Order: sequence, then C-alpha cells, then structure tokens
Amino acid sequence: MTHIRKGTWVLIADGEKALFLRNDLDEENLDLNVVRIEEQDNPSDREQSANRPGRMQDTGVGQRSALDDTDWHELAKERFADDLADILYKQAHKGRFDEIVICAAPKTLGEIRDKLHKEVASKVIAEIPKDLTNHPLDKVEQMLSTELA
Repeated sequence: MTHIRKGTWVLIADGEKALFLRNDLDEENLDLNVVRIEEQDNPSDREQSANRPGRMQDTGVGQRSALDDTDWHELAKERFADDLADILYKQAHKGRFDEIVICAAPKTLGEIRDKLHKEVASKVIAEIPKDLTNHPLDKVEQMLSTELA
C-alpha cells in the first residue's frame, strides 16, 4: 500500500501532455493541485512528413526497395519523455519534491522510466500504467486512491 503524503508530487503524462501535481492535504484526503503543465504541439506523422518514403537500388538488375520514412510523431513523443525527465531532475535537484508518483500511458511510462536520472528514480514511490491526462482532477484523485489502496 502506497501513501501519497502531503507534498508528494504526481506526474500524469501521455506522449504530448503532462501535468505536474502536488498533494496539498494528506494521504486519506487527496487534494491534487497543478504545479506545472507541459504540452507539446505534435501533429500527426502525416502532417509532419515532407514527402513520400524514398527508394534505394537493390543488388538485382532493375530492383528497388522502399525505405521507411521517419515517424516524426513517434520521435516527438520520445523527445517529450526526455524533456519530462529533464524537468523532473531540475525540480528534484531544487528540492521541490521528496516523493513522486508517475502515472502515464504504458509506453510513455517506459520511456520516462528509461530517461529518469537516479536522483529522481530514487524518489518514485509508485508507477501507474494508465493515461489519465484527460480526466478531471477529482476523478484522478479517486483513481489514484483506488490504484494505490
């Protein structure tokens, strides 16, 4: 059973938006308040691609192979995880939080986990593989209480 004590931070993120929240009450009565919001403008890959995938000469006569185009949308999501890990490191280094719960879509959670500095990783008290970025804060509080009970 994990308790979200007063002052504990909660990061709620997907690949494009992140809410940094702080619990201002106690573990029995969560009162999450927004500390910071990060959003990334990340249009679909189709909108970001400049042209169609290229072709490459193969070893056979008259043969050509298609090259995969870069998935700019996915690349931007990975960079966003880097940015979040960097923000968390700076905030932890300044002593803004002692404990943090990370709640993110499973893939995003894995990407963030891989990028966390050891100083931040040591402060993680729980990880929840769910995307709650579009839920109202009162629902987030209820879901966290249920998940961590």
